[in-house]
Amino acid sequence: MKNEPFVIERTLNATPERVWKAITDKDQMKQWYFDLAEFKPEVGFEFTFNGGSEEKTYVHLCKVTKVEAGKLLQYSWRYDEYPGNSFVTFELFPEGDKTMLKLTHEGLETFPTDNKDFARSSFEAGWTYIIGKSIVEYLDKQA
Repeated sequence: MKNEPFVIERTLNATPERVWKAITDKDQMKQWYFDLAEFKPEVGFEFTFNGGSEEKTYVHLCKVTKVEAGKLLQYSWRYDEYPGNSFVTFELFPEGDKTMLKLTHEGLETFPTDNKDFARSSFEAGWTYIIGKSIVEYLDKQA
């Protein structure tokens, strides 16, 4: 069970085109996700951002590994100065004028186990907020 990826799915009140733009446009991303200096949905594109807990901020090092425009976006997710490497995958499934968004974060077990910020529960809480609330509210405001 420990090595199971974290998966969250939500049906969003937006077309796949709008959701794709929300997950790939840096200006939209900063309104619901993280403030990225630059982002391109292109395999090999590398980006960084800061995030973490109230006690500590971490530099996230990411690299786009898979892109199927309008359908799938995957990037590696690791931390500067810490071991471990994981992958975040966004998948979009059209449901009429709505979109089912499936986020999978795999490789969480590769991060240091002695740091509570890297605990599975921290990722579960973060993604549940981001996918379950933040992007939902962002897209509803744009409707």
